[in-house]
Amino acid sequence: MSVAESRRIVLFRHAKADWPEVTDHERPLAERGRLDAATAGSRLADTGIPFDLALCSTAVRTRETWKLAVHELAHRPKTVYEERLYEASPGELIAVLNETPDDARNVILVGHNPSVQGLAEILPGAGAGAGAGSGEAREWLDRRGFATAGFAVLSFTGSWKALEPGVATLDDYWAPSE
Repeated sequence: MSVAESRRIVLFRHAKADWPEVTDHERPLAERGRLDAATAGSRLADTGIPFDLALCSTAVRTRETWKLAVHELAHRPKTVYEERLYEASPGELIAVLNETPDDARNVILVGHNPSVQGLAEILPGAGAGAGAGSGEAREWLDRRGFATAGFAVLSFTGSWKALEPGVATLDDYWAPSE
């Protein structure tokens, strides 16, 4: 596989979490979150993207979201539970993605806000270049923010090591209805 091939990143925010008396890392999904995670999985399947790799935060709510969503996919990608995705900055998420092997074309990252939204904002950059991408997707994110169980589809050409702000295009965004 050539490093100049087109690649896709799906940024998937965990579903709605509950607030029991546990540490933030241990918070489980709320009932609505369990329903939304399965619905998001169905919508991910509808994209037809054959994921090669899933990078998932180790927090309980992200692991539960992914387990419910991946059940809806025709093909289960290799999943890596990555501690660095919890409480990461957008730059730290890019650093993790930069380590992705180039034989992976389509990667889904299951994480948290504000870093997932921040990454969805900086990877496409601003303006016309590789920039904003789908006007409807950008408008939704700008107006509503990155909803729980929502996902953004971005694409770029090049090696994972070359992934940086401004090189991607925001192709799509989906979130469950509130």
